[in-house]
Amino acid sequence: MIVVAAMIASAAWAQESPMPPEVAAKLLEMGRVIDPPKTFALYAPLQEKEPYHGVKVERDVKYGPADRNLLDIFVPETVASARPVLIFVHGGAYVGGNKRTTPTSPFYDNIMLWAAKNGFVGVNVNYRLAPLDPWPAGAEDLATAVQWIADKIGERGGDPGRIYLTGHSTGAVHVASYVSHPEFHKVKGGGLAGAIMISGNYDLTATPLADSGRAYFGADPARYAERSSLSGLATTNIPLMLAVSELDPEGFVLQFDLAKQATCKRASGCARALLVPQHSHMSQVYSINTSDTRLTGEILDFVKTGK
Repeated sequence: MIVVAAMIASAAWAQESPMPPEVAAKLLEMGRVIDPPKTFALYAPLQEKEPYHGVKVERDVKYGPADRNLLDIFVPETVASARPVLIFVHGGAYVGGNKRTTPTSPFYDNIMLWAAKNGFVGVNVNYRLAPLDPWPAGAEDLATAVQWIADKIGERGGDPGRIYLTGHSTGAVHVASYVSHPEFHKVKGGGLAGAIMISGNYDLTATPLADSGRAYFGADPARYAERSSLSGLATTNIPLMLAVSELDPEGFVLQFDLAKQATCKRASGCARALLVPQHSHMSQVYSINTSDTRLTGEILDFVKTGK
């Protein structure tokens, strides 16, 4: 029934959709799967290729002691005043992934280019991976990255008082872990003006962990509740935005609903919550910096309004 509902919703959205019809058809045909190669093939032709016009790119800047403590910085060639900072944290099922999927890939440079064009300094972050570096390595690395950015981004045109931490999939899990576990913070109050979580896992007890998830969080289910972010999302004062795609696997939709409900317990009210029409787990981020602004428009409004 969920798939049928998704098909009906997609048919309705197609009437006014900014998504190319052939891409929409392919995504619907693929269904609720996570398929980076096929989604890459759909969106790579829509993205810019290097060299990027009007943007300065600083690659593989060290922000911490580990080999993977590297980040890329995207800044417009002309910066008139200090800009908010958008940090992006990639996915990869805890054991893989990179801030750039291949040395010539448009992903995830596409998110940084969008950020630079839309008033931000963009920062793309790598982090340590399981099984070599299990919980809480991801949250610890984000704490180190936020501290580095708070200290150094002013030299590159960024405003350290307006840092927005954004993660997708496993990256969203690490963002949620950082936000919800203040014991990891190295900057007072977490150092964030907002956090954006796209298709993450927030309650480890609600949906089964794959082998890669157990490689990061451990094999003992008795530890999963304390290592989840759900209770911390219900108490944090950091402004929050949650997103999930219409064609995400059902487990991600459940996690989205749980996180949304948890945030509604806060004195500041519910997180901004968005179901991205027509998109799949990967297409929602691969589409950033195309004419499809259904996710990025919400991000801009979140930054503008603070909620």
